Amino acid sequence: MTPSPVDLIGGAAALCSIASFAPQIFKIWRERNASSVSLKTYALTVSCFVLWTTYGLLAGVWPVALANACALVMASAVLIMKWRSGSD
Repeated sequence: MTPSPVDLIGGAAALCSIASFAPQIFKIWRERNASSVSLKTYALTVSCFVLWTTYGLLAGVWPVALANACALVMASAVLIMKWRSGSD
């Protein structure tokens, strides 16, 4: 079964959303410094991904649920590193 153009675009969007957190994670990890990360922004981002994942699960839209659950893991990693750094 060949994926449709819509599925390809959706898959590319999901991969970009998930991968977009990797540079921030690596930067914090490498520098051991999360002072440039906004706690409020990442708290809101994590909340957003929780809601989108829940929506996907409740609506039975598995691509939405899976993509947002993966992005949730990545955004949560940044948020946890920010909390552990103790910087505001």
